[in-house]
Amino acid sequence: MITQLNEGIQCLKMYYAYTIIIKVCIKSIIEVINGKGKNMKKRISKKYFKNSDEVKTVLDTLEAAYPDADCALHHDSIFHLLLAVVLSAQTTDASVNKVTPKLFRTYEEPSQLAKANITDVEDMIKTLGLYKNKAKSLVGIGKMLCESYGGEVPHDFVELQKLPGVGRKTANVVMSVGFGEPHIAVDTHVFRVSNRIGLVTEEDVLKTEKALMEIIPENRWSHMHHVLIFHGRQCCTARNPKCDECCIGDVCRYNQK
Repeated sequence: MITQLNEGIQCLKMYYAYTIIIKVCIKSIIEVINGKGKNMKKRISKKYFKNSDEVKTVLDTLEAAYPDADCALHHDSIFHLLLAVVLSAQTTDASVNKVTPKLFRTYEEPSQLAKANITDVEDMIKTLGLYKNKAKSLVGIGKMLCESYGGEVPHDFVELQKLPGVGRKTANVVMSVGFGEPHIAVDTHVFRVSNRIGLVTEEDVLKTEKALMEIIPENRWSHMHHVLIFHGRQCCTARNPKCDECCIGDVCRYNQK
């Protein structure tokens, strides 16, 4: 009898604890829906430009300054574009363009790369950073394309990220430049520039990508990716940005300090 009583008391305690947890969860959900949650407040307070008109002015000005902004990686097929973007990690596009002509001539198709000797690929790209890991990824890409995708680059954002050495940024570039779909790839330049000038104010790449997708019209995603890169390379450099020459210097958050 005492044992049953103790068990009953324990059940009541657990029921009471679960009831409190459920109430807290429901309250949090309601706060988020009503825009009162902590994260929601933080997101709203982090906006620098007050409305879509101000954002449009910035985008229009930047696009006017870099009308020819486009992918700087040389390629002649979606397959070669994929390889070039993988090679560009922590390396300049100019450096990649120096090694890809021979690489592309030697491996025109995934089937050729799938059979390649990794040391041969390493020799072709050894001037690039992390060349050993990249060579392994390239050969792995060739094999996986042949084994899982019929020798074709998958026209799918999620499937692309299953390939060796392919992350979210690379997949975004391939979908945008290769397949012509609206995507925003956030590399070091896009991350730095968009946060510095005040388009977004985020702590990491993924949050920056999602925030940019919210404030930039979808039909401008792809081109603005290239525009922000060009601006980052030519004006809004990591060190000693050329604020005096900047086309948006009068509205840039960084320049208001």
